[in-house]
Amino acid sequence: MDVRETILDVIGGTPLVRLSRVTRDLGPADRQPVMLAKLEMLNPGGSVKDRIGLAMIEAAERAGLLRPGGTIVEPTSGNTGHGLAIAAALKGYRCIFVMADKQSAEKQALLRAYGAEVVMCPTNVPPESPESYYSVARRLARDIPGAFQPDQYSNPENPAAHEATTGPEMWAQTEGRITHFVCGVGTGGTITGAARYLKAQKPGLVVVGADPEGSVLSGDTVRPYLTEGVGEDFLPATFDPALVDRWVRVPDRDAFAAARRLTREEGILAGESCGTALVAALQVGRELTAAGAGPESVVVVLLPDTGRNYLSKLYTDEWMRQHGLLVSTGALVRVGALTRERQQGVELPPLVIARTTDTVGAAIDRMQRFGISQMPVSEADGDAIDGMVGSIAEKGLLERAFRDPGLVTRTVGEAMDPPLPVVAEDAALDDAFALLSAGAPAVLAARDGHAVGVVTKLDVLEYLAHHAGREG
Repeated sequence: MDVRETILDVIGGTPLVRLSRVTRDLGPADRQPVMLAKLEMLNPGGSVKDRIGLAMIEAAERAGLLRPGGTIVEPTSGNTGHGLAIAAALKGYRCIFVMADKQSAEKQALLRAYGAEVVMCPTNVPPESPESYYSVARRLARDIPGAFQPDQYSNPENPAAHEATTGPEMWAQTEGRITHFVCGVGTGGTITGAARYLKAQKPGLVVVGADPEGSVLSGDTVRPYLTEGVGEDFLPATFDPALVDRWVRVPDRDAFAAARRLTREEGILAGESCGTALVAALQVGRELTAAGAGPESVVVVLLPDTGRNYLSKLYTDEWMRQHGLLVSTGALVRVGALTRERQQGVELPPLVIARTTDTVGAAIDRMQRFGISQMPVSEADGDAIDGMVGSIAEKGLLERAFRDPGLVTRTVGEAMDPPLPVVAEDAALDDAFALLSAGAPAVLAARDGHAVGVVTKLDVLEYLAHHAGREG
């Protein structure tokens, strides 16, 4: 029979799953990299932290720091506590976990379900404050006889567990094809250990750190944020920043939206820190697609925990609204998705431009030929944004030509309106919508200083009609 002796034998060996739906707007499929997710929520405790909980306890036992009947005291956002509590339940240790009060009720209840005691501390205090959950945990570990604090923030068993398991798993699962590793950073143990192994196998591998806005790890100024289990207000000893090749800083709003999208489109019930990592992975995927990387590039994003811990927050619309996090479809869609979709199955150039020296009549003929209602106007050949000096629109030309029929023989430069506002191709559709709502007849999508398409109100309406219910 295929039987494991205890639940501890189930830790690790999590699968890789291809992401194929949240990647729809990255660009042409044949130019996209392979996008894979490492599903750490399938560990028995629901997170990647199961890997380090057992490792830290067994190392403490070998060193004589934790003896039968002892007490484990740890500051945690919840997930490390779950991993420790599972191992402690089998080994007979008492557990006291100290948490910041921003952590979800589900995480607290789950720790108590394993028989642990939970102490809550305020979130918005500095690490050195006697009220911080770091300080309270140190005090309890000092004052309780037989207590041991694993201290995931400085314990070398933290990154060592990932160097021994997480990194080798991803290397074997991709048959060494992995080119980019994307991971959220909290204690830094996961990214440090896994990257250390992967870079030893492939020195050119790119490691991308995903960090919330307000975390010091990516160099931001410390300020409160809502995303749990990722980011820090100090630099942990378990983190080696030299292994991170680049950072992607992610706002709460984008992280929460991405986690919900991952659940609704890929069927992967994900936590908030998964959303942080996914935003970074999609940015990397978008850049690789624009460069035509294709399937030779393999991006693996580590998804650290399950969304079951966040049902009362991330997956409760009322809580999301109260915190200004319930986003529109436009926050999840890139402007480039509209311009690319419009090209599918139609004989229409990506961009139709009028020149200042064209006659108005010739410009009108061009709009009729392509079935468009406005065009950007350039004073030079090419599509450089710097050369876009104006625009013409069907409505404005009609009003002027009706009053002065001779207008059609004049140059576009004499009859043009102001230039169309410009948004980056990889900007959120919300940015384009704001400009259109403010009165712009259309917006110009740009990439690397060149115009690549025009987005109108009708384009937005058609996209929403075709994709209703898929986002949000």
